[in-house]
Amino acid sequence: MSRTRFYVLGFAALAAIDTTTQVSLKLAAMHTGRLWDAAFSPWTYVAVAGYLGAFAMWMLLLEHAPVGPAFAASHIDVVTVLAVSVPLFGERLTPLQIVGAACIVAGILVLSRAATAGEGSPGAAPLATTPTPPQECRAGDPAR
Repeated sequence: MSRTRFYVLGFAALAAIDTTTQVSLKLAAMHTGRLWDAAFSPWTYVAVAGYLGAFAMWMLLLEHAPVGPAFAASHIDVVTVLAVSVPLFGERLTPLQIVGAACIVAGILVLSRAATAGEGSPGAAPLATTPTPPQECRAGDPAR
């Protein structure tokens, strides 16, 4: 699988998991009157499973993606939650919310393009590095 395809599918899955988690918490809050009741709502269990799934997906993505653009892309769930709240909960979007969502998407696109543009340029930092363990200094070894 190509790197681009991996990122697109991975971040789409992360957005879907995060969106499901937030919608589940909203449903738990709507269907219960008290915090104690919400703690035992089936929707709360869906949300907890979503947080675990999001953590696993995030760790998988960070293993391969540069952290800056990855962190930005992980915030697409703000836009997806906003979008699904309209049909699911009857919420209305204000023009300012729409502009804000467009700015989030634009920022993600700019950061992801900047990261891919820098991959092949001379002097660009590698996408992921593995730290090298420090070497031991022994008595009698020349100073390093």
